[in-house]
Amino acid sequence: MSRNTIRIIVALAAVLFFGLVSTQIVWVKSAYSIAERQTQHEIEKALTRVVQDIQRHNRDSTFLIDPVKLVTENFYRVQINEELQPYYLESMLKTEFLNSGLNFDFQYSIYNCFNDSVVYTQTVLNDEDAAETVATAPNMKWNDDGHYFSVFFPTLDFAILRQMKFWIGSSLFLLAVLLFFSYVISVILKQRRLSEIKNDFINNMTHELKTPISTIALSSDVLLQPETQKNPDRIQNYAQIIKTENQRLQSQVERVLQMAKLEQDDSTLNKEKIDIHEVIDLAVSTMELNYQDQEVIIKTYLQATQTVVFADEMHITNILLNLIDNAAKYSGDKPEIMVSTTNKKDGIAITVKDNGPGISREYQKMIFEKFYRISTGNVHDVKGFGIGLHYVKTITEAHDGNVKLVSNKGEGSSFEIYLPFGTEIVNS
Repeated sequence: MSRNTIRIIVALAAVLFFGLVSTQIVWVKSAYSIAERQTQHEIEKALTRVVQDIQRHNRDSTFLIDPVKLVTENFYRVQINEELQPYYLESMLKTEFLNSGLNFDFQYSIYNCFNDSVVYTQTVLNDEDAAETVATAPNMKWNDDGHYFSVFFPTLDFAILRQMKFWIGSSLFLLAVLLFFSYVISVILKQRRLSEIKNDFINNMTHELKTPISTIALSSDVLLQPETQKNPDRIQNYAQIIKTENQRLQSQVERVLQMAKLEQDDSTLNKEKIDIHEVIDLAVSTMELNYQDQEVIIKTYLQATQTVVFADEMHITNILLNLIDNAAKYSGDKPEIMVSTTNKKDGIAITVKDNGPGISREYQKMIFEKFYRISTGNVHDVKGFGIGLHYVKTITEAHDGNVKLVSNKGEGSSFEIYLPFGTEIVNS
């Protein structure tokens, strides 16, 4: 399956997921509105029956037009013609709400038109499952031409939501399904990417191992020829080639084994006091020897004044060799490399800067991943397994340090390694 096909599938899945979530949100809002209107209607009917019962009890035949008024979503004002006893009203409200299945907490208040004030307020707790009541009835302007009482339902929103258990449950289930499928898609994409990177690694490793093996085989064939055995200089020459290629094979295999050990946490650091400037000088000398047949310029600008750290000398040397080697390989025909040091808080920073083509921002977060190599057309243009920078990052972090990359396309790359001095150095 091509990358474009995968992108199209992911885009369609994202649109589908967005559509499902949007539809579910609309449905839930619609269901809540319907449940809210139905509950409000039941409350209005119950309050109307309370008014009618009060009128029958008081033998009042006056017809009240719409005695129940909805002031806010959960606040009702009810008109009556007579003064009310609080406990009688409470009993009537509780009975009617219970008969109507409206088992909600409520707060009622009684207004007296003779003294133009609220004469009584009481909260009745019926709903044991509701959240703790913190809301209070809103202030309202009472008309002074009659008797009123009000009813406020502080937990009505929670009660309506509890009635929507199916909708809420289905929404949570849908969300869980979408998250699961999103996770599955991300895992599939990650696995595909890892598969591509590993295939690239295998191709590179095959090429890297095939070259010295072929060279050794050819040299061995030459040594076996009778005329070669009569020429000591040729024997010496081809024996040296075999030795060099064998060392190259050993080096490549050792790098792979080191990464395997690091991944399995089998590698232990042999820390000791080392001078970073001495390690840098050794690494630079080694790289200058390796590139003596090429025009590679390596300069040092060592400004750090405190240079002793508690670290593994072999691994620190290897990460410096990796960085300098990468800088030389990726900087074109005339590499110019600057290795510098500065002191930072509780540690030392080592910077390796090159004059190469730079690294695009889209690749900068991935170059430290194992086996990852930036595609440059032919994967064999620059030799390597794609494990060097991953090794650098792993070893640096094992020393409680960090590695940073600063690079812009066409302006070269700068890798900064920060290494702490170590408690043994600080406390000494």
